[in-house]
Amino acid sequence: QVQLVESGGGLVQAGGSLRLSCAASGRTFSSSAMAWFRQAPGKEREFVATISWNGGSQDYADSAKGRFTISRDNAKNTVSLQMNTLKPEDTAVYYCAAAPGAYGSLFLSGYDYWGQGTQVTVSS
Repeated sequence: QVQLVESGGGLVQAGGSLRLSCAASGRTFSSSAMAWFRQAPGKEREFVATISWNGGSQDYADSAKGRFTISRDNAKNTVSLQMNTLKPEDTAVYYCAAAPGAYGSLFLSGYDYWGQGTQVTVSS
């Protein structure tokens, strides 16, 4: 079993920043790729960013490139998402996900554990 707990969501004005964090427990965190997905009301959950087991490789959705940065701290079993220059279209529930392997996927099926999500609301 893996437990993932997200934090850091909230309400921010367009152009502002937020930093999301995900605390992991229950499996060897340092051997798993991690990712962030998001789901806006009425839409499907979509990929945002992923990071490999050692942080050496990251990948981003086009919507996140240049504005979001994913990072991890294996000593603290945490993964973070720094979000800058936020836009109203970034409004969504953001989910942390853990992969069974060392490298992540752009697809939901590539992850076997999910957090409960944290709400991010960007006002215009």
